[in-house]
Amino acid sequence: MTLTEKILARASGKSHVQPGDNVWVQTDVLLTHDVCGPGTIGVFKREFGEHARVWDREKIVVIPDHYIFTADSLSNRNVDILRDFVREQGIPYFYDVIDDPNGSWKFDASKGQLKRQYGSRYAGVCHTALPEKGHTRPGEVLFGTDSHTCMAGAFALFATGIGNTDAGFIFGTGKLLIKVPATMRFYFEGALGRGVMAKDVILHVIGEIGFDGATYRAMQYEGPGASALNMDDRMTITNMAIEAGGKNGIFPADQTTFDYVDARIRANGTKSDYTPVDLDRDQKFIHDQVIDLSQLEPTVAMHPNPGNRAPAKTLGHIGLDRAYIGSCTGGKTSDFLAFAEIVRGRKLKLDTFGVPATPQVVDDLHKLQMGGESVWSILESAGVQLTENASCAACLGGPGDTFGRLNTPMKCISATNRNFPGRMGNKQSEVFLASPYTVAASALTGKITDPREFL
Repeated sequence: MTLTEKILARASGKSHVQPGDNVWVQTDVLLTHDVCGPGTIGVFKREFGEHARVWDREKIVVIPDHYIFTADSLSNRNVDILRDFVREQGIPYFYDVIDDPNGSWKFDASKGQLKRQYGSRYAGVCHTALPEKGHTRPGEVLFGTDSHTCMAGAFALFATGIGNTDAGFIFGTGKLLIKVPATMRFYFEGALGRGVMAKDVILHVIGEIGFDGATYRAMQYEGPGASALNMDDRMTITNMAIEAGGKNGIFPADQTTFDYVDARIRANGTKSDYTPVDLDRDQKFIHDQVIDLSQLEPTVAMHPNPGNRAPAKTLGHIGLDRAYIGSCTGGKTSDFLAFAEIVRGRKLKLDTFGVPATPQVVDDLHKLQMGGESVWSILESAGVQLTENASCAACLGGPGDTFGRLNTPMKCISATNRNFPGRMGNKQSEVFLASPYTVAASALTGKITDPREFL
């Protein structure tokens, strides 16, 4: 069996499953956030009763992160709905924006968007925060009310996005009926060349199969090239399984995985026991492709979908209005370090917004240095509008006052994950997806630029 099949077999109490089987699987972790959480709570109470209790309060993780730093009153209210439910149910893993468990969240627009407006437990973007806080363990089943939940598959678990109705059912029962997906394997050989990042890898893969080429399939990454990738790189790749229509993305567990997971578990006191699944020699794939990482180049996904890719070096004729670095895909510490490597000592031509994925990333950027100067200072000196308010921000548009939102038609190069029309705001805008390297180089020139020109 493939990795996905082995995990689903174990979670359903079966010795063997195959693609197309419908199985009831037990849930190890259920994630929800401020956009879908209130709806999930509504479904749960409607179907199980106003005073019903969740199946296991230790297995639910609630992370407000999407529409947070906005003065929109309905968005602020959603966080309060989550807080009330968490208090009622006694759920321990709630990463609130404020510290007062009986308080009410309200973004203070008069303080501006750049300085911190959150409490000590706030965790930032849910998909980056989940592993950071010790909630991603090999061999487990993780459901989340967000399509990019598949990012957690970097840690060798089955992770996929679900809707509010399914999540409400899990709240009450702890299980869900799943059709076992067929698996597509991408076997990585070689090593990434100069100026090429994990984002270029997944943009290449999606370009190869199309933005619907993995519809309801597992995307499994193997090979020596896969083993050489660090956890941030693996997260970037699995994050965008959904951009190819995938059910989930997954890497095998190895020592790199265990070192990361065990360190986060110790730091956060989360569940410490887990049982990974190993690769079988005899696996059956619906698609099997070898990709030589050394042959890849800086890649850009053009408007209007993630599969519309081209080498960055061929797109220098496309002028830009804005650059953006952030989100679960492109807001990790390593992403900002790559961006800073390009822009250090230079001045940006584009209006550029930077949104760290988590408060830990904010802290890292203030503390880490290049040439005796903090990375935060390097970015600000180059001209990046950098906020301490870690969140999803403009990645998915949001209310009109969302930091970095495209409120007028413009062309934006972004380290985020999705570029369908209207994704980052204005429906007439064009979003070009690229690696932090390529976003940085393009922000320096005002047009799409191959970052190898600056390395």
